[in-house]
Amino acid sequence: MSSETIPRAGNAWWRDEFDALRPALVAHCYRMTGSYHDAEDVVQETYLKAARGVDAFEGRSSVKTWLYRIATNTCLTELNHRNRRVLPAGLGAPADDPDARVHGDDSLAWLEPLPDAVLGHQPGDPGDVVVLRESVRLALIAALQYLPVRQRAAFLLREVLSWSAAEIADALGVSVPAVKSLLQRARGRLDALDPDGPPPRTPDAGVERALLDRYIAAFEAADAAAIRAVVQDDFSLEAVPHPVWFKGVHVCLPFLERHAFAAGGTVRLLPTRANGQPAAGSYRPDASGTLRAEGLWVFTMTGDRFSRAVKFLDPDLVTAAGLPARPA
Repeated sequence: MSSETIPRAGNAWWRDEFDALRPALVAHCYRMTGSYHDAEDVVQETYLKAARGVDAFEGRSSVKTWLYRIATNTCLTELNHRNRRVLPAGLGAPADDPDARVHGDDSLAWLEPLPDAVLGHQPGDPGDVVVLRESVRLALIAALQYLPVRQRAAFLLREVLSWSAAEIADALGVSVPAVKSLLQRARGRLDALDPDGPPPRTPDAGVERALLDRYIAAFEAADAAAIRAVVQDDFSLEAVPHPVWFKGVHVCLPFLERHAFAAGGTVRLLPTRANGQPAAGSYRPDASGTLRAEGLWVFTMTGDRFSRAVKFLDPDLVTAAGLPARPA
């Protein structure tokens, strides 16, 4: 039975479908905003708007389409006067000195990762799962931030949700030719940006996890040589909210040795996933020596090694990824 045929007693008939769609709505709003926290807020606002507007819903579209339309337009309103979110690599060239001064800059709008745990278990066609993973790749989310918000919305509704030009036009309140123009410009811009080239081949889960385990063991042991064995020559290292970043093992490994390993054996990493990629929650001791969540690492695997590691210094992301605030 479709949602449109369910009795509307109490105007609660649509809520089960909202609950089922919630993880996918969060993913959609994350693609739009580049922020896990903003995506959660927008989805909550979408629920409130749907609750207020349910009496006006006439069933001319599915409940799913109706909710995505509300979510998309809420994102457009929220993003109307905001700067694009960035990663350190989007700000300029990498530093070539491992002793370069690293400092935080909270004045910038930083991109955030999306913990896979937020999406929950996504049943269905394995091909749909692959599309979901690729559609939240960190490099793609960063590239989407370069698109004007209406281009971004049109692109995502078409390429991820497979909406027709007419459906997109109706959602955005523009003409079909205008939608086609938005899509053409968005595709051209993304092709020019070429975020990490074509989507990487999805590696075998066991191989991917084994590589992550090796990196974690090497990092916890402060063993730069062991890290060298699991990263590409052009491995890059970034940490939000620090604008300074590094590229190439000749710079990244000395930086880790002189700075990241300074705490000796006190660091702890726990494996997880974010943006459909390998990730790890990071823990360091507080003043009392108790290990507490520090942030979330997200890794990009190219071939059989890691080519990029981005650390997001936000303890909330660790718990959002399903990991404890304090490791056992």
